[in-house]
Amino acid sequence: MSVDFISDYLASSLRLSVPLAYAALGGLFSERSGVLNIGLEGMLLTGAFTSAATTFYTGNVWAGIFTALIAGGLVGFLHAFLCVSLRVNQLVSGLAINLVATGLTSFLARLLFNSSSGTQRLPTVPQIRIPVLANIPIVGVLFRQDILVYILFSIIVLTTYFLFYTNLGLNLRAVGEYPKAADTAGISVTLVRYIAVVTGGCIVGCGGAYLVLVQVNYFVEEMSAGRGFIAIASLIFGKWHPVGSFLACLLFGATEALQLRIQAFSVNIPYQFLTMLPYTVALLALAGGIGKSTPPTALGLPYNRNSIKG
Repeated sequence: MSVDFISDYLASSLRLSVPLAYAALGGLFSERSGVLNIGLEGMLLTGAFTSAATTFYTGNVWAGIFTALIAGGLVGFLHAFLCVSLRVNQLVSGLAINLVATGLTSFLARLLFNSSSGTQRLPTVPQIRIPVLANIPIVGVLFRQDILVYILFSIIVLTTYFLFYTNLGLNLRAVGEYPKAADTAGISVTLVRYIAVVTGGCIVGCGGAYLVLVQVNYFVEEMSAGRGFIAIASLIFGKWHPVGSFLACLLFGATEALQLRIQAFSVNIPYQFLTMLPYTVALLALAGGIGKSTPPTALGLPYNRNSIKG
């Protein structure tokens, strides 16, 4: 394999893994606080639609990114309100968000874009080349990316430091592991979970913006295409750790890039089997076939301070 082929494959793998990583990191904040977030798919789709609509009518990609962030945060707030305040079943809440997001974005897309096939081609987020580093063979592709990729790398570093080296991160993990003890120590379980889920929603919304403004450059109905569920698999595979989750997303992105290249080489393999590759890896992770993962102890359990068990 030539250097150009390897560089292109690495760039494609990274490109395909970025929206997954944004979704996984957003879900990480939520689930580390004890709130199960199956609604990542709906948050991605909402972020993608709002960024596409804003960019379509304003021509400004930065406005599109900002509205995607806000929209993701609002969906996160809805999920937090249902799960934390109303104590709705967290699985049901997430599935409802996915269904509503799918139907609402499809309806609004046809209404706003006057087309069942989506928008016309949208402006793209410009690439930023880092001098000298961008010219390094193979790994230089990491330094020829857009601002959303560099922000993603920053989020991974900052999230790791926040969770494991700060008191606030310790509070967040305590709420997700044993909320009763955290409440006894004076930590507001409700406030921490609201902030975590809303913050996570904002991050997932940015993943939707990347999907529209960098990876595809137009909006089509249901374009998230299961990426939210693969992000959940990445969380499990990555053991709810920022770096591990990102590496899992990179694996899924590399798998998808591989199947696309195999199809391009006209290998005598039915394309349906190749298309299944990323989802097969995701199913193995969800089934615990690739290492065992232990979720936060209170994940999916509503907290009631008046309950003996919490």
